[in-house]
Amino acid sequence: MRLLHTSDWHLGQHFMGKSRQAEHQALIGWLLEQVEAQAVDAVLIAGDIFDTGTPPSYARELYNQLVVRLNKAGVALLLLGGNHDSVATLSESRELLAHLGTTVIAATRTDPATQLIVLPQRNGDPGCIVCAIPFIRPRDVLQSQAGQSAEDKQLSLQTAIQEHYAAVFAAAVERQTALAAELGPNFGRPLPIIATGHLTTVGASTSESVREIYVGALEAFPTSAFPPADYIALGHIHRPQKVGGLEHIRYCGSPLPLGFDEAKQQKEMLLVDLGNDGLNAVSVLPVPRFQSLVAVSGNLDTLAGAIGAAAAQGTRECPAWLEVTVAEDDYLADLPARIEALTEGWPVEVLRIRRQRGNAAARLDAAASETLDELDPLDVFARRLQQEELSDEMQSALNERYRAVVASLQEEEA
Repeated sequence: MRLLHTSDWHLGQHFMGKSRQAEHQALIGWLLEQVEAQAVDAVLIAGDIFDTGTPPSYARELYNQLVVRLNKAGVALLLLGGNHDSVATLSESRELLAHLGTTVIAATRTDPATQLIVLPQRNGDPGCIVCAIPFIRPRDVLQSQAGQSAEDKQLSLQTAIQEHYAAVFAAAVERQTALAAELGPNFGRPLPIIATGHLTTVGASTSESVREIYVGALEAFPTSAFPPADYIALGHIHRPQKVGGLEHIRYCGSPLPLGFDEAKQQKEMLLVDLGNDGLNAVSVLPVPRFQSLVAVSGNLDTLAGAIGAAAAQGTRECPAWLEVTVAEDDYLADLPARIEALTEGWPVEVLRIRRQRGNAAARLDAAASETLDELDPLDVFARRLQQEELSDEMQSALNERYRAVVASLQEEEA
């Protein structure tokens, strides 16, 4: 069986005032071409399907389009909830999508057997058993206890998540045995078992756009705590990587760069080949860039050349999006106007200007002259939160609520 592992699509992302709709539309078209060219049997999206819990209508339309087109191609689809996803939003169409060959697991469940999914091959034969584990919210697996220290809470949560994985995997082994008896010796092999997850693991390399999801409770889940599945398909970290150098525990990363710090990454999806002996091979499927993102830096004298080089990646119809970091001259009050003059006539669009602020005096001067044009709504809200004495958990909750408010306002404007 051949499985395509992807994650962190973030449909509906509003990126510094720009919609990613055209990119996601192109991504779906490319994915359908690859599904046919690579003879993929099933697609697995390991969380963060949407960017917010209240995705705009066009993001829901793209979501439905993906489901329908994969169903027409005869390819099964498994969708896991992530920390950006709303359980209610994903669950509302779950039963309907089941009739279109799509399984949605939005949240953990009490009965481990209900998180077991048998993904079929294109010919209808069973291909693998999936321990379909989405983003685990602490309240789903753990009851808080009075008087616990931070270390106690972290250990309790880690233990609870490990026990949940173990329970689902044990149910998968039972299902594997039952299916072997049901299919009979002519089938020739036990079904391989894979597991999923949407979390941070020890040693994973993150990026700016990745939100820490267990702040103050569990910063990273130990690799050794995963069950002995044939393959573990992870989401949440946007940089593709093997975990601990292990071939069978993988982050596929996001298919689009979700921040300028990801602009130089080669985005990818993973082709996972499973057979009689479990995992046969994992192959990288590079994802093309549908919109150029370029981060440039320097003083005003050197930026002109850097911007000219970035312009080679854009066109008049699709200009490159730029993040410009200004060094040395970052104290200038008219910096946005100077940058605009440098980019005039080039197929580029500046989405953010950053001041390097090399020393304390320059930082104070820059802060005084900084304008709202240089900040997006999330930056403004983050600056305001920094003025309050709030716990990490409270800041995370407020940021989540604010993102939802911004998303709903953007949808009304659209």
